[in-house]
Amino acid sequence: MAEENQKTEEMEAEAEDNAENQAVEGEEASSEAEPAESEEKELTPEEKIEALEKEIADLKNQMLYKAAENDNWRKRMIQQKDDAVTYANASLLEDLLESLDNFDRTVDAAATATDVKSIAEGIKMINCNLVKMLEEKYGLTAYGAEGDEFNPEEHEAIGRQEDENAEKETLAQVYLKGYKLKDKVIRHAKVMVRVPKA
Repeated sequence: MAEENQKTEEMEAEAEDNAENQAVEGEEASSEAEPAESEEKELTPEEKIEALEKEIADLKNQMLYKAAENDNWRKRMIQQKDDAVTYANASLLEDLLESLDNFDRTVDAAATATDVKSIAEGIKMINCNLVKMLEEKYGLTAYGAEGDEFNPEEHEAIGRQEDENAEKETLAQVYLKGYKLKDKVIRHAKVMVRVPKA
């Protein structure tokens, strides 16, 4: 009986040793497994290169897309500018059409008219309407009349006449009227200038 108890104790002691050994081996195995897992999470150089190449390709596509957008925007702006220049005078020309129609009617009437005075009055009326429209709607005004003071910034002198009675330089004759668009001279008046006699 004592032997059996001793064997049982030895077996129990051996089982405890085995359990301890297994526990130690398990800890060692787990400590070895942890670095293996961390190594699996860490990317290989090839994987890093592949990820970076993908990122570069994405950035390149974005850059090309932005460049295409900018190019399209630039082309639209150029087209809009060209259209603005091409059709800038469209409203003016539409307003001139009425005067052109009136001139056509006058020309047709002149072919069969017996009274020259009525034709002249019709042309004068067309001229008045045209001038009024250009002044009121577009700010175009004519200038230059005989007796006005000569101004070299507005008048182009094509000749000079000395006059004993002249106190300062004035317009003796206007060959071609000048025009201003609002405050800007767009055509200088061509004039003969009367100057005081030296």
